[in-house]
This record gives sequence, structure tokens and C-alpha cells, in this order.
Amino acid sequence: MKKEWAILLVILPMTFMTTLDSSIVNVALPTMARELGTTMAGIEWIVTSYLITICALILLFGRFGDVIGKSRVFRFGIAVFTIGSLLCGLSNTLVMLIISRIIQAVGAAAAMATNQGIITETFPPSERGRALGMTGTAVALGTMVGPTLGGLIVSVAPWEFIFLINIPIGVIVYIAVMKTLSFRKTEDKVPFDIKGTILFMLAIVLLFCSINFGQSIGFTNPIIVGALILSVLFLIIFIKVEDKIKTPMLDISIFKNKLFSLSIFCGFTSFISIGAINIILPFYLQDVLKLGPSIAGLMMTVSPIVLAVVAPVSGYLSDKLGSEKISALGLSIMTLGIFSLIFFRESTPLLIVGVLIGTVSLGSGIFQSPNNSLIMSTVDKSKLGVAGSINGLIRNLGMTTGIALSTSLLYSLMSIKIGYKVAGYVDGRADIFIYAMRFVFIGIGSVCLIGAILTILRLIRKKA
Repeated sequence: MKKEWAILLVILPMTFMTTLDSSIVNVALPTMARELGTTMAGIEWIVTSYLITICALILLFGRFGDVIGKSRVFRFGIAVFTIGSLLCGLSNTLVMLIISRIIQAVGAAAAMATNQGIITETFPPSERGRALGMTGTAVALGTMVGPTLGGLIVSVAPWEFIFLINIPIGVIVYIAVMKTLSFRKTEDKVPFDIKGTILFMLAIVLLFCSINFGQSIGFTNPIIVGALILSVLFLIIFIKVEDKIKTPMLDISIFKNKLFSLSIFCGFTSFISIGAINIILPFYLQDVLKLGPSIAGLMMTVSPIVLAVVAPVSGYLSDKLGSEKISALGLSIMTLGIFSLIFFRESTPLLIVGVLIGTVSLGSGIFQSPNNSLIMSTVDKSKLGVAGSINGLIRNLGMTTGIALSTSLLYSLMSIKIGYKVAGYVDGRADIFIYAMRFVFIGIGSVCLIGAILTILRLIRKKA
């Protein structure tokens, strides 16, 4: 086996695990809340603390990867993630579990920030799309398999095993990394960007907290509005600070590359859509179609199965035909697939549901691999770490934004239609849910359409 493919096989399990752990606990939250003696509002911080920590630290670790070596940061990530998983499995209070999840997320951020950079450095351009396609598959599988796998584990074992299964995998991957990757020392001493790091962390924490609490207490609440404004202000100050200092955490000049910026934005639109669909479809399958959790979980596996097949093929084709063509095709199919979901009814046959979900996943699978290749191939080698971390940040921000926007719009429209405030499915009123769900799919379809139009314009401009 070529050394580069051996390196890929080492990176893929960690990529899968870090994304898996963002969603694997969702199904187990009610069980965890009962056993830890807390409310659902409290237990939701198990998910939120993980996502906030990743988004707050991923750019920092991307910068570290460019300065001290991506392999060293990736190795650090595996070790911390595995230790955090052990602590999660040993936790017997909510506070201890949240702290352990934050430790776990520190490791996940380090691994997410550097995995794409290592692959881009390792593989030649002729094989890079295929390799990044397989990484994209690991990300998609981890994100989408999480709830199904979590439900399966909780049905046969205590919830602690959701975290403890990471430990043997983490140990094996760490040993493989030590044998496979090279850990060259760097001579340059680069000053640490303390001001930029603090400003970015404050902006991200305020943004995520306002999104999280805004869903329950309303986005018009003065505290939520104030937090959002502060988040934007901190982000503006952060950009100004980074633009002036010599060794910034985030090199703002990277966004002057139009192809990079456009690819990042198009990726953001796709992840908004994925986040929204992942949160809305389980309600439709279980509450409207009255499917049991196991059948609904089986229907949700259509997406990861399609992605697992399509993404590597898409990466291979992008190497042969060009990333711009394949990414434009993929995002266009994904957009059409999302708009087709507005035809869901109370009596839609499961075969049709599966086909339409599969169409969205087909488009997503075709799009992600070449788009990742464009993002990572358009930057200088010295900026691969920060490019990969920006890509990871956009993925997490996009999915969180998609969840917040879709649930807020769904419950607002349901409340208007029924005449009083609702914050969940109303028994016996599937018509209200379907009415609001259609508008959600129209909304996220329109967001995805903007990205699709931009990818097509990018292709036309290149040909011209």
C-alpha cells in the first residue's frame, strides 16, 4: 500500500469519531437526564458545550498546525479526545459530564483543524479529490449515523458506552499515527495571538449561546438580541485586529482568494440545509408518518448510505473532469432534491420518501468532495492548516444555523396557523406541521439555490 493511502486510513477513523460524537448523544439525552437527575434544558448542554468548544478553538488549532506541524496537532487531538471520552464515561454528575465533553471537544477541534491539511499535503493533485472525498464521506457518515448508533447502544447498554467505545479506537489510531505520520520539529518561533484568540472565542460563545437560548425564549428577547449584537461587534474587532498584526491566528488575506471564499460560502449554504433537514425529518417520520423509532432510524440511514457510495466516486471524477463542474452539478441536484421535499404529505409512501431523501444526499455527496478539494487546493501550502480549520468551522456553524433557523421558522409558522404559541408537534394536527415544514424546505432550498447559482457562475466564468 502507498504511504499516502496508509496515512488516509489513519486519519479517517478519527474524522468519523469526532463528527459522530456531535450527534450520537441526541437519542440518549432523555435517559441521561433521568439518570443524572436534571432537566432536558440542562442536558442539552452536553451537545451544545461540544459544538461551542470546537467552533471556538478550531481556528486556533489550524494556526498551530501551520506553525508547529499538522501531524503533531493531530496527534495531540487524538490523545485529548480519547482522554475526554474516558472522563465522559466515568462522569456521574451533569457538571462533570459537561467538563468532560469540553475536554473531548478540545481534542476533536485539534483533529478537525488538521486532517484536511495533512491529506492535501500528502496526496498529489491527481489523487487529492478522491482522498478528500473519502474524508467528506467520514464526516457525513459520522454526522448522520450518530442518532441511529446512539439509539442502538442505549437500547442494549448503559449510556456511558456511547463515550467508552471511543477509547479502544482512539488508542489504536494513536499508535497507528505514531508509526505512519512524520513529526518534524519547526525552528521558527511565532508569537501567540492572544488578543485575536480571546476576541474570536467571545464572538463564537456569544453567538452559539444566543442561538441555543433564542430557540427556547425567543430571538426577540432583549438579552438574546444584545448577545447577538455583541457577538457581531467582537467579530468585527477580531477581523480588524487580525488584519493589522504580523502573526494573526486567522490570516484574513486568505479570503482575497475569490475561489476559496466562494467555495467556503457554497459549503456554508449546503451545511445550513443539511442541519435543517436532519432536525426536521425525524419529526416528520415519527409524528406525521407514525413510524416507530427503529423504522424512522432506518429511513434516516438512506443519507449516509448514499453519501458513502457517491462521495469517493465524486472525488475521483473531480480529479478527472475538474472540481468546478462536479461541485456545480452536485449543489444543483441537492437544491432540486430539497425543493422536492415540499411534496411530503401525511400519506406519502415510504419508497417516495426514501427516493427524495436519497436525491438530496446524492447531490450533497457529489458536491462535498470537489468543493473540499477546491477549498484546500486554492491556498498556499503554508496556510493549509487554517484553510482546513475554516472549512471545519463553517461546517459546524452552518449546521447549527440550519437547526436554529429551521426550528424557529417551523414553530413560528405552526403558531400563526393554529392561533396560539406552540414549541413542538401538536397531536392530531399533522396538517399544521406539514404546512410549516413546506415553508422551511422552501426557505433552505432558496439558500441552497444561491450557492448553486454561484457555483454555476463560477464555472461559466472559468470557461470564459
